[in-house]
Amino acid sequence: MIQYVLVTFLTALTTWALSWAVYKIALKYKLYPEIRDRDVHTRPTPRLGGVAMFLGVIAAAIYASINPFLSQTFSDAPGQLIAVLGAAALIVVVGVLDDLIDLDWMIKLAAQFVAAGVIAFSGVQLYSLPIGGITVGSSQMSFVLTTFTLVLIMNAVNFIDGLDGLVAGVGLIANGAFFIYGYLLVRSMGQTSFFNLPLLLSAILVGICAGFLFLNWHPARMFMGDAGALLIGLLMATSAVAITGQIDPSALGVGQGTASVGRTQLIGAFIPIILPVAILVVPLLDFVLAVFRRTVAGTSPFTADRKHLHHRLLDMGHSHLQAVLVFYAWTAVISASCLIAFVVTPSWIAVVFLVVGVIICLLWTFAPRLNRWRARSIAVREARAAGETVVPEPFRAPRRPKAPAETPSDAPTPDLPAAKDTPA
Repeated sequence: MIQYVLVTFLTALTTWALSWAVYKIALKYKLYPEIRDRDVHTRPTPRLGGVAMFLGVIAAAIYASINPFLSQTFSDAPGQLIAVLGAAALIVVVGVLDDLIDLDWMIKLAAQFVAAGVIAFSGVQLYSLPIGGITVGSSQMSFVLTTFTLVLIMNAVNFIDGLDGLVAGVGLIANGAFFIYGYLLVRSMGQTSFFNLPLLLSAILVGICAGFLFLNWHPARMFMGDAGALLIGLLMATSAVAITGQIDPSALGVGQGTASVGRTQLIGAFIPIILPVAILVVPLLDFVLAVFRRTVAGTSPFTADRKHLHHRLLDMGHSHLQAVLVFYAWTAVISASCLIAFVVTPSWIAVVFLVVGVIICLLWTFAPRLNRWRARSIAVREARAAGETVVPEPFRAPRRPKAPAETPSDAPTPDLPAAKDTPA
């Protein structure tokens, strides 16, 4: 555990330093795109945070290679780790080009499939589902299923990247939970080779998210861009597949009455596949809604719009920071519920925690509407008490004003206070 915590700390520190360096270079050479209609910021801001995050991953991999404990990852699965780094490099290059010159969505999608295919070809695949030992089928089916899973998660994470600190914070919480889950499996099942890669990737992910969050917290000095969001999605998906697709439920004692984690057969069999989905439930929900919405409208599923969940929270009346914290809360509640179900007896404790957490999150999510409804009800009662005639009006959420059509041509300098974001 200490070694993984150390690599997380060093990765965070390196990413933080590299983020400042990339930020200064981006300002000096004006490497930032024009503001789009769907953006919520009003002044040009560099989008090269993904470059710093990728360099942080490389630095962490170099440190791991010379660390006697972490170097097991290189000896156990050298081809897999190299494939992951190569795929990440491709994703970052394409993401940076898209952030600077706005690539066609088909080019980006093709690059994502190539990157996912490289990882699947290296051996990181969904060979089986941890539900009664169900096998995926042929090697070709495993390759296809893994590739599509990686691409799906990459896009799901990228879709929620619309507010300062949103993806970095969600990634920090989700990967922290996933690392704890993987570490508990190691303690329960014994050290096995296929755990080294996902644990190392999870530790690195927590580090790059924490390090970049310092510059990405609202109001953000720099965005991670598509390069950073796709990088986080790729590494999250890879670590999840590396564990989920290779777990044998019998190793957990499931069905044998000896389960030390996952105290019941149901929990023990399903938690390895529930947790990876659970920590990504918010990005996946946004992705599914976006694809459905755009398909019904007759447009491409990858056509950008301003109807994502974080945009709806802003339109509902949440401030920028409140909308981000709502996402954090949902991710934390769902991830923590799965971990509690995994290690605590009896299992109903996790259910109670989940129900209470969901109720609190729902009240927080819809608090602006509830407050407006209460204020309107009070106003109606007071008017009626005064003998006034009240004509009920249909409820409409207030629309947030659009940003000015013209924006300053120069980015904020480091000496000036960071620009405050206003909705697009």
